[in-house]
Amino acid sequence: MSGLHNLIADGIARQKRAADPESSVWVSASAGSGKTRVLVERCLRLMLNGTRPERLLCITFTKAAAAEMANRLNETLGAWSVMSEEELTQNLHELMDRAPEDIERLRARRLFASVLDAPGGLKIQTIHAFCQSVLGRFPLEAGLAPNFEVMDERTADEILDLAKEEMLLDLQEAGNDVLIEDLLRVSAEANEESFKSLLTALSGKRSALFRLLHDHGDVDGIITALSQKIGIDPAVTEDEILSFACDEGSFDGHNLRRAVAVLARVATSKTATEKAEVFAAWLSAPEDRVALYPAYLGVFLTAKGTIQARLATKAAVEAYPEILDVMTAEAERLQAVEADIRRVRVLANSAALIRVGIDLLRRFEEEKRRRGKLDYDDLILKTRDLLTSEGVTPWVMYKLDGGIEHILVDEAQDTSALQWQVIAALAAEFFAGEGAVETRRTLFVVGDEKQSIYSFQGADPAAFDVMRHAFQEQAEAAAEEWRNVPLDLSFRSTRAVLELVDRVFEEGEVRAGLTAEGSVVRHLVRRAEEAGLVEIWPTVKPPEEEASDPWDIPAEQGQDAQPAARLARNIATQIRHWLDTREILAAKGRPIRPRDIMILVQSRGPFFAAIVRALKLVDIPVGGADRMVLTEQLAVMDLMALARFVLLPEDDLNLAVVLKGPFVGCDDNQLFELAYGRKGSLWRALREDHTGLSVFAEGLKFLRDLLARADFVPVYEFFADILGRLRGREKLLRRLGQEAADPIEEFLSRALDYQRREATSLQAFLHWIEAGAAEVKRDMEQGRDEVRVLTVHGSKGLQAPIVFLPDTCRGAGKGPSLFWTEEEDTSLPLWPVRVGNDDPLTGDAREKEKLRATEERKRLLYVALTRAEDRLYICGWESKKARPKDCWYELIDPAFGEGVEEVALPFGEVGRRRSTGKPAEIAPVPEIAAEIAPAPLPAWLPAPAPVEPSPPRPLTPSRDEEEEPPVRSPLGRDDGARFRRGLLIHRLLEILPDMPAEKRETAARAWLARPVHALEPERQAELLRETMAVLDHPEFAAIFGPGSQAEVPLSGVFGDQVMSGQMDRLLVGEKEVLIIDYKTNRPSPHDPARVPKIYLRQMAAYARALERIYPGKAIKCALLWTDEPHLMVLPNELL
Repeated sequence: MSGLHNLIADGIARQKRAADPESSVWVSASAGSGKTRVLVERCLRLMLNGTRPERLLCITFTKAAAAEMANRLNETLGAWSVMSEEELTQNLHELMDRAPEDIERLRARRLFASVLDAPGGLKIQTIHAFCQSVLGRFPLEAGLAPNFEVMDERTADEILDLAKEEMLLDLQEAGNDVLIEDLLRVSAEANEESFKSLLTALSGKRSALFRLLHDHGDVDGIITALSQKIGIDPAVTEDEILSFACDEGSFDGHNLRRAVAVLARVATSKTATEKAEVFAAWLSAPEDRVALYPAYLGVFLTAKGTIQARLATKAAVEAYPEILDVMTAEAERLQAVEADIRRVRVLANSAALIRVGIDLLRRFEEEKRRRGKLDYDDLILKTRDLLTSEGVTPWVMYKLDGGIEHILVDEAQDTSALQWQVIAALAAEFFAGEGAVETRRTLFVVGDEKQSIYSFQGADPAAFDVMRHAFQEQAEAAAEEWRNVPLDLSFRSTRAVLELVDRVFEEGEVRAGLTAEGSVVRHLVRRAEEAGLVEIWPTVKPPEEEASDPWDIPAEQGQDAQPAARLARNIATQIRHWLDTREILAAKGRPIRPRDIMILVQSRGPFFAAIVRALKLVDIPVGGADRMVLTEQLAVMDLMALARFVLLPEDDLNLAVVLKGPFVGCDDNQLFELAYGRKGSLWRALREDHTGLSVFAEGLKFLRDLLARADFVPVYEFFADILGRLRGREKLLRRLGQEAADPIEEFLSRALDYQRREATSLQAFLHWIEAGAAEVKRDMEQGRDEVRVLTVHGSKGLQAPIVFLPDTCRGAGKGPSLFWTEEEDTSLPLWPVRVGNDDPLTGDAREKEKLRATEERKRLLYVALTRAEDRLYICGWESKKARPKDCWYELIDPAFGEGVEEVALPFGEVGRRRSTGKPAEIAPVPEIAAEIAPAPLPAWLPAPAPVEPSPPRPLTPSRDEEEEPPVRSPLGRDDGARFRRGLLIHRLLEILPDMPAEKRETAARAWLARPVHALEPERQAELLRETMAVLDHPEFAAIFGPGSQAEVPLSGVFGDQVMSGQMDRLLVGEKEVLIIDYKTNRPSPHDPARVPKIYLRQMAAYARALERIYPGKAIKCALLWTDEPHLMVLPNELL
């Protein structure tokens, strides 16, 4: 145990060094090593050091991560504000690894309020949210409209479609032969979906494209540079290359003719004879050589472009000894010709895509500019330009420099190159020594290159190491302290899980790409003594092929026998077995629950739906997909069917769907009885003869109600009425379950969004939502007792006691078709379209991309394996093809090695298991009765609800129902000025105490002079004198000094009475609490007995509430009369 104790102590010490606010730190944190804790602790220590909350900038990768970090911070700060001195001192000692100073304890008490009062709150944001806030502060400097908006993907798609339409219309009207030819080439090689993917890829690199335009002058300049890079003249065509290659002077005709004569003479097989005939025909017909070229090429080269293994037989060599040299020389010449043809194709395809793409992107950018829209890439690009270009940058940096003292970057391995440029621009001043503030400023970066899995968003794990060295050099050059802190101690997973991870990536070939330096992967285990296991199941293979019965329905011809469906059933059987037998989760000492289980897949393919279906069939709660296409959800489809009905009631198929759906609920027999033998449409049959069934009578009433309202209500109100007044939500949830709630709410949200932006048309809305194929991301954070099924990408940042990896037998997917040359600043796009067109340049680019994809799949496997806390189950299914050698199963299986335990699985197979650790203490589990009698209903269930507390609205002490007695004569002219005067003085006494004393009078004078107050100069001077007399009074110094609080809200419940109020000033001392309420009445009373009863009741209510909050402290109440001024302490007997 001493070894484990030392291990834990060292891991915690590293966390403390990383959280030390006195130095800049780069943390390499393995999975489960507590990086979020380190981030939170560093923020806390920075604020305890005196950094104001608004001067921290924490950049996270996702909104969920930002929310989690903010919640942890607020939870800690809130606890500090109310815990005892002993607890607070202990907490701070554990945080800082030393005894806290008095000022640190005082700051800890106040930090929660400081965070709440900080302008803009804590800056814990995604990089996009931060960039949006910067651009919002400096829109004109960034060249943007001040009211710009960030558009979603749907709006971006709409603008891109509009750009396409405009381009086609312009080509039709004005004509542009070159662009038309390019568009025809692109459309011939790419369908609508792949063309959109290409445009998305180009758009992601539009900064590089527009820089190329700037550097090369125009598109033709880019294409010229690309042709030089490829090594082909842009004026040369494929036909010219072929024609030249077939010219008599381009090959050794004399010796080739000798060779073909020998081959024809010694040929002994049909294939050899046919090749010789093709050879001879090509040589003897110069005018037909181009047409015969493909067949002639096959004599010398294989389909893959390699030289044929047998260019000549042994008999041919004996007859003509030089024949192999002649044939090889011609084969190599043809390889060079083919390479030139591929170069021409690559250049032509790339040039066409560049011209079309740049034209579309220009139109896309112009339309965005016209609408005042930015996409997420724009946020990064515009901010980068704002912080790095000449001109306004010094001003912007000066303003930002004074507002940011410390930068913290989370998930740094997933930060793209452009995002790093933004961060580097912000941090440059930290190490330059020329900033606007003289305090020490620090940079904190945490990440794990082993978990970099978002290359499709621009993340590059190589940049993680590059930026670490770059920042370290800057810090050391500025003589600033810099630390590199590795965190390898995992607090998440058991030893069984982490040992498997280490063994999987033990071999150098498998480990390649996991880290920049290829270092050995070794995890230190905090939970070494706790029970854990890893288990691998045999893969599910396709069944033996059997002749199918042609009379069977196709859906029944073996769909359930497919390997993916069988594996899904196996997993569901295993989970059902655990739940039925109440199997103990040994590390936790309790039975397994559905919420303990996470099932991870590589992508949302057929297995995704199969596992959800299999779990539901055996009554296992399951959370559904982590992402869903809204229009594919059954609840949404039912709502859209209703909308289609009111637009066209005569659509029989759609009406049949509505009648069978949850809103009407007829069955097949009832629908057949209505539909069979009908005259006219189904709607007519329903209206004229609904067979006397109540289901149709009620359905007809429901549908007529919809038709009566459809033309008179907007889109959102139409669907809201269905779901509310017509009880549609209740019917949908009864039929489809609670999981239909999320799609319903999202559908309503989309309807409301559409109604706000577009003309309200039900038909147009249906078209809009169907065309968009809206994808919705669901929050899969653990909250409900359900099995979670999600992709590995979606699981980033999540964990579970039990993890299944069923999707382990697939190989590498299809790579991209668009590549870029390697140069950092002058990278050029390459579009070969297909592998067969690869020239040396694109072939090399394809291989490098394949290597990058392979390395990322290994990192994805690392992320998947390390989600497991206690148990990890490896399984998979195979297709008819052999299992790919690069699949996850092939990487994991050898890591189990020898000496594993064989275990019988509940579905008849045998698995292999490795177990470690000891079970936790297990609470006794009661026997499960075979039959459990239903429990009696509680007595309160049938009883009527109790009467609401009286009064129904909260009592506000400062606004008692009894009117405040007038102090001056009610006959005098007032016109509300008395109340306005009181409000103005209250506001000044709220905001001025927080300012330095020497600035208060100037600030108050400026505030009172604002036109909105409409005060004459004499009135302003009067209010200023009265306010400053209060603030400058020496007896009131403690009331407005440090530790006092302004405008403190207060609420409580006393019996059946709810009280809610707000105290003007509160001063909490060690032994007593003083409540102060400002009163601006004139003249003010000097005798507490003459204070109006409404004021006494108000203060008594406050005192009564604070007695519960501060037990043991004396509660004192006082009224501060502003007209003289004087402080009147109210005797307890009056209260």
